Amino acid sequence: MSLSVAVAGASGYAGGELLRLLSAHPELEVTTVTAHSNAGQPLIAVQPHLRSLAHLTLVETTPENLAGHDVVFLALPHGASGAITAELGDDVLVVDCGADHRLTSEADWEAFYGGEYFGAWTYGLPELVLAGGGTQRDHLAGTRRIAVPGCNVTAITLGIAPAVRAGVAEARDLVAVLAVGPSGAGRSLRTDLLASELLGSANAYAVGGKHRHNPEIRQNLTAAGADAVSISFTPVLVPMSRGILATTTARLAEGATAQSVRDAFEQAYADEPFVHLLPDGVFPRTADAVGANVALVGVSVDEAAGRVVTVTAIDNLVKGTAGAAVQSANLALGLPETLGLPLDGVAP
Repeated sequence: MSLSVAVAGASGYAGGELLRLLSAHPELEVTTVTAHSNAGQPLIAVQPHLRSLAHLTLVETTPENLAGHDVVFLALPHGASGAITAELGDDVLVVDCGADHRLTSEADWEAFYGGEYFGAWTYGLPELVLAGGGTQRDHLAGTRRIAVPGCNVTAITLGIAPAVRAGVAEARDLVAVLAVGPSGAGRSLRTDLLASELLGSANAYAVGGKHRHNPEIRQNLTAAGADAVSISFTPVLVPMSRGILATTTARLAEGATAQSVRDAFEQAYADEPFVHLLPDGVFPRTADAVGANVALVGVSVDEAAGRVVTVTAIDNLVKGTAGAAVQSANLALGLPETLGLPLDGVAP
């Protein structure tokens, strides 16, 4: 018997991607979709690619409309989910794709987001390597509340955490530059996201440590074993609808070699279904991850600079958001982790 699912924020990009994945999930059935300004419209009117869900109509995002389901996925702006989920019972699995429950530090929340702090939930990045051994996956089984990571955070974390845990890279001088598709900004009407502004251009934003994903990256690398984390993280908006290409560099630890760096990633990801270490000398393209719940990681060492260099590609809407949500929900529900999730991308 299928478990009933509600998706809040179903008219946005993240909500639409959740619905695309859930429509093919053999154990989860979407019965309710909610929205704000689009409430009252047929889902197919705002998500015309979701033909299999054409029978659904968007309703208001209220606790009453979300109640009574086995699983609730939230794809809402930060600050919008905390009050709603406080009214849902402890028996329902709630998976928040927004930022409201990611940070363990109330001070970091206040500094980067502001507003009421609703506390941290179980973190939904199963492949995050932990300092004491094992991965974050060990904490997801049976949980009823999941906070899905930020998409940029996922790309950077998966690209450097194994080296930090193994002690082959230092975490005090990290530099990450990301090429990011505009769908990560949501389905909002903004001048800088118009095609005429974006096409043929690249635009750095949130420069100088201002991006809200900064504390979450530090939080993850601390969990992986870093004593202290210092990172300069610069996202660059580029004209591709989906995708993140994260180039992350770190100081090579004393005594570490190119082989020991590669060994750290091979040990961390050898058995991971969705994180793939590419052959030596091979680096990923965002195009190879589009539509798939995968992170593709290429690793090198710049001997002259004494730095570890990794390049990680993900689809920000799949492994970066909706895919991570479904993957984590599978673990929480005791289902096979890979159930309903695409491994193959779309080409060209």
